[in-house]
Amino acid sequence: MFVDRARIYIKSGKGGDGAVTFRREPFVPEGGPDGGDGGKGGDVIFQVDRNLRTLMDFKYKKKYKAEDGQSGMKKKCYGRKGEDLIIKVPAGTMVIDEETGLLMKDLTEDGDSFVAAKGGKGGKGNFHFKNSVRQAPNFAEAGGEAVERAVILELKLIADVGLVGFPNVGKSTLLSVCTSAKPKIANYHFTTIAPNLGVVSVHDTSFVMADIAGIIEGASQGAGMGFQFLKHIERTKVIIHIVDVSGSEGRDPKDDFDKINEELAKYSERLIRKPQIVAANKIDMIDENGPEYQEFKEYVEGKGYKVFPMSAPINLGVKEVIDEAALLLERTEEEPVNEEPELFDFDRGEEDPDYRKIFAAVDENGDYVLSGKQLKKIFNSTNFNDMGSLRYLYKYIESRGAIKQLLDMGMKEGDTVRIEDFEFEYIDEF
Repeated sequence: MFVDRARIYIKSGKGGDGAVTFRREPFVPEGGPDGGDGGKGGDVIFQVDRNLRTLMDFKYKKKYKAEDGQSGMKKKCYGRKGEDLIIKVPAGTMVIDEETGLLMKDLTEDGDSFVAAKGGKGGKGNFHFKNSVRQAPNFAEAGGEAVERAVILELKLIADVGLVGFPNVGKSTLLSVCTSAKPKIANYHFTTIAPNLGVVSVHDTSFVMADIAGIIEGASQGAGMGFQFLKHIERTKVIIHIVDVSGSEGRDPKDDFDKINEELAKYSERLIRKPQIVAANKIDMIDENGPEYQEFKEYVEGKGYKVFPMSAPINLGVKEVIDEAALLLERTEEEPVNEEPELFDFDRGEEDPDYRKIFAAVDENGDYVLSGKQLKKIFNSTNFNDMGSLRYLYKYIESRGAIKQLLDMGMKEGDTVRIEDFEFEYIDEF
């Protein structure tokens, strides 16, 4: 089964918590702090594997999680770093953040990789918080939170040449004749329900050819399977447009040619600008010198395209088509994209200015609520049974201007202040 789109959930590893431990030595206050730092959480990494061809694996497994970092230990021993999770994908996979719809990375080359979710930083052990006043800190820093998000994986085949045309015009037959690919071939429509790839060897070079299935009139609006598979033509450099010039399906070849090109243009103007070879297939069923073929040839050449008579099953004219495709590939450079897509912002973490901000608000009950990313981390590190730890939390809130914000909003002594799920009563002096 060919799968070219999948939705999965990824989660990096949480950072290990810093340790609260003390040495047991004489003349050192409470033994002296020696809690080690927690280990960093594992990253979630996407990496291209050239042996993969579809996103089939993601049809059955939807959730992926990296390993958490280990908490710190006594004697200033660091916790072990969480193991990274490497997710293998085929070349041509686009990784998209589902929430924003923005492209995170387009993975096109073998070995390409990127970090889609960074692991949380390890928390600092209590020995970091010792100073001249606080000789025996009874608290440590919590590990950084894991990053979790839903992502869309979308595969666009990477091929040099794409075969397009109405169903049953001979695309699969041409692919089977030119390559070692074994596509299904039969005399009915939509025999091919997924793109097929093959490698064409010609002279001293080779190129990848793709049979793009399911394109009919209205494909750009979702008719047939075209909307699903038109995207696979986007990466090709040259298009071979196969037309049943015999009219064996009861259609006008000129009309077939126009309709397919209209669908390409409707989907993307870049597609219609790609070099295109027109292969007049099933030429053995009509007279090549007869009026039907000559009329078709003049019509297509009048639009600026070369026409090659061909009969793929008997290998007639195939060499000329393939030679022309190879020649065009040598001359063609990939068209630059004028509009770069808006990319996902990975820098929204501890480097983000908003990370250290504290936000104040009043809820529907009249309680005052404080929130913020760094505030949450420090709050989770607080030992509420230790006055030094509580004072550290209060000083942080005060230094960020949050107390002033609340007072400006009308907070008075006795009012309730909430951080996360905990409530406190405000007093004028700490």
